[in-house]
Amino acid sequence: MSVRSAETGRPALLEVTVSLTRYSLMDAIAARFGWRRAYETTMQVDALLTEQTETAYAQATHHAQAATAKHDDALTVQPGVLDVRGRLLADVLYLEGVLTGARTRDLPANLIERLEDAVDHGHELTVLLADTARATTAL
Repeated sequence: MSVRSAETGRPALLEVTVSLTRYSLMDAIAARFGWRRAYETTMQVDALLTEQTETAYAQATHHAQAATAKHDDALTVQPGVLDVRGRLLADVLYLEGVLTGARTRDLPANLIERLEDAVDHGHELTVLLADTARATTAL
């Protein structure tokens, strides 16, 4: 399928825009192929963590407004809780694989300890979310 200009009938040029303030061209290409950038300094990691936090909090207002409007009883809360739990469990299991790899490759003990803590807390959170989902059911 081709896109044609309404004015000339000729093939139209499609413009792809990438915010250059957020991503470089290499970042955009890497994201397209599912690659992720590794940062070499804690300053770079901190900058990314700050950006992630700011983005999440900027979206939180919208989420809170939508949640307030939609969730008027326990059953309407359930799908969102189950969705978050499913995504979190998949991410924790992925992180568990990262931990296994770190142990296998004898990476620094501090990194392994941090990964162990993150995996443990992730599993705890999935249990809490499962309990929350159960609490949404009508008796």
